[in-house]
Amino acid sequence: MNDTQKQVVQWFPGHMAKTRRLIKESLPMVDAVTELLDARVPVSSRNPELDEMTEKKPRIVLLNKCDVADEKATAQWINYFNNKGMAALAVDCRSGKGLQNYRPLVRKVLADKIKSNEEKGMAGKALRMMVVGIPNTGKSSFINRMAGSNKAKVADKPGVTRSNQWFSIGNGIELLDTPGVLWPKFDDPLVGDRLSFIGSVKDEVVDTETMAVRLIEVLAKDYTSLLIDRYKLNDIDGLQAYEILELIGRKRGMLISGGEIDTERAANTLLDEYRAGRLGKITLERP
Repeated sequence: MNDTQKQVVQWFPGHMAKTRRLIKESLPMVDAVTELLDARVPVSSRNPELDEMTEKKPRIVLLNKCDVADEKATAQWINYFNNKGMAALAVDCRSGKGLQNYRPLVRKVLADKIKSNEEKGMAGKALRMMVVGIPNTGKSSFINRMAGSNKAKVADKPGVTRSNQWFSIGNGIELLDTPGVLWPKFDDPLVGDRLSFIGSVKDEVVDTETMAVRLIEVLAKDYTSLLIDRYKLNDIDGLQAYEILELIGRKRGMLISGGEIDTERAANTLLDEYRAGRLGKITLERP
């Protein structure tokens, strides 16, 4: 394992340990948990600690950024999570696609809680959802979309630290925001790579050329035509990933003094365009 990979695997800023503690402290005050995942990497963008941390609270999984993910793969993932006992929705929090189904789903998932509240004479009591997700999965976009004009923080709840905020989204539902949290180490090196591809691990702590080469290896194998079409490449059979990166740089006119190809710039371009969905609808993990 090289030094760059070690940086990815061990990346765990101190504030994320604090977030993990906040999640545990706040769980008793919520009825269920909404987990945002990146639809392109549903496994890698899950925090494996959450299953234990959320103490078997009902879970809703939002497969965000479905607009840049392979639609067939997303449908497979929804079935996968449903079979695991978790309600799942494909959404795009930037455009709002699919979010109209969120409030009805909350009330469906918490039907027993609603009934219990009514039997206790607490009909209409707010349903409280904790929103969790690793960095860059779209939590802020989700909350902003759902809260709309109600972005003001709901009255402070006892025992909630200032780092957590409550938002009312109508239909008797309140969302508890939490900072994005990764986990201490990635047991599978591919997880570190995939999180780097989507931008959940900051580019400053990885080597972008290395990440671009690894992404090309995946794309050349599973999405060859999209890679060729986007960068107007000829046949890339037999080429190493770094050679393809050089081709991309040459096609885009990314040359520096002496006609040398600026592979760092080409790498940044590839990663940026992949993250923005400009290469097409690409999913890197399947159930």
